[in-house]
Amino acid sequence: MNENIFLIGFMGAGKSTVARALRDEYGMRLIEMDEQIEKQEGRTISQIFAEDGEDCFRALETALLKGLECTNNTVVSCGGGVPMRKENVAAMRRSGKIIYLSAAPETIYDRVKNAHNRPLLEGNMNVEYIEALMKKRLPKYLEAADITVETDGKSALQICKEIRS
Repeated sequence: MNENIFLIGFMGAGKSTVARALRDEYGMRLIEMDEQIEKQEGRTISQIFAEDGEDCFRALETALLKGLECTNNTVVSCGGGVPMRKENVAAMRRSGKIIYLSAAPETIYDRVKNAHNRPLLEGNMNVEYIEALMKKRLPKYLEAADITVETDGKSALQICKEIRS
């Protein structure tokens, strides 16, 4: 596959797990957007949010995506807020397919409840808050996606096969 795959969806939907599986199964290059930004900035996402604010972090995401437009055969695990910006969606479309990984709010909560590296959930770690934020983002996820894949109750390999079919 020469085309890039951009995995979008809410935090905890399985983007990182599926990205690793696509890398391993199909020999794709893998980019974890959050990890890449942390590496280039020399600080955590939480620190970027605290020190410079969400707008700064979102600008870093956009710059990273634009820098990927010349790559191919790469799977990109995007941050949950990436599709909220039209310019991000446009950059992804120019170089690949956008796959929306969906999961139930309860599944998301179960996957992220012990994490402390999710600034938007700190102090709001409950199903109700997750569900409300997911509903707010859902139209942008659906608008951006070329394909939607449900992740509840599926293995990473099953999801990979759905994406590749």
